[in-house]
Amino acid sequence: MALQKTEKIWHNGKLIRWEDATLHVMAHVIHYGSSVFEGIRCYAPPSGPAIFRADEHMQRLLDSAKVYRMDVPFAKAELVSAMLELVKANGVWPCYVRPIVLRGYGDAGVTPMNCPVEVYMANYPWGKYLTQDDAGVDVCVSSWTRIAPNTLPALAKAGANYMNSQLIRMEATVNGYAEGIALDTNGYVSEGSGENVFVVRNGVLQTAPLGNSVLPGITRDSILKLARELGIPVAEAGIPREMLYISDEVFFTGTAAEVTPIRSVDRIQVGDGSVGPITRALQREFFGIVRGERPDRFNWLTPVNVGSKQPVGV
Repeated sequence: MALQKTEKIWHNGKLIRWEDATLHVMAHVIHYGSSVFEGIRCYAPPSGPAIFRADEHMQRLLDSAKVYRMDVPFAKAELVSAMLELVKANGVWPCYVRPIVLRGYGDAGVTPMNCPVEVYMANYPWGKYLTQDDAGVDVCVSSWTRIAPNTLPALAKAGANYMNSQLIRMEATVNGYAEGIALDTNGYVSEGSGENVFVVRNGVLQTAPLGNSVLPGITRDSILKLARELGIPVAEAGIPREMLYISDEVFFTGTAAEVTPIRSVDRIQVGDGSVGPITRALQREFFGIVRGERPDRFNWLTPVNVGSKQPVGV
């Protein structure tokens, strides 16, 4: 989906013009991928714009920065407030919010400690990430393996990790699939290029544990909470590749993907080729909450105080 610019970007505590949010070509992040980031959705329920799990996303951003020894000069509450300020200032919702912490212009070489740590935050309109019909998307198992333990930390949402994701997604795209699913170094299901993976077999909902080079997805956690509330048996355990072929249901979760059913894997139909009952029930609860159709019983939505302001066209 083409990027649509908005008016303002938040940078180190101030709102600046979109056009002024630039970096020097010699900034460390450009040469070495030294950034951590988040992807966050702001929904538009009838009560007004609201950001989905704002605290959890900003905590994960700070956790990722800590892993990479990046001292962020803002507390979690300040970052959440900045996000609310940004959405209100741009007047665009529903939208996608992209905070990023990066190492800027300073030293050359792989030692980044003397490069300044900068924080940017942008928001812009964004719809569905994976185009699908009612039955879901067609995916493949990627020939690319997810990053191995003790190489790059999978629990950190770092820009460099997504070079691996790009290979997975590009391979899938050129071969006619909507997305790829990568295995870990032991051959177990890890995740998609930007999504966690769930399978359903004999009524049990299963997803890969974090030890399988899995990002601790915020939407993943939300679906696990909803499943337990609905009384659906849940297991976090290793998923063999062939389980993707014989499962009754398979679906992706993620900020961008939300809850996206998978219709086939490697041209093998999942179940009967339609969205299964457990996937459908979880979709109904998830979208019901974020759209304001069901009570926000987990306090997942942080409202943006925009008064009577209406969203602008972009």
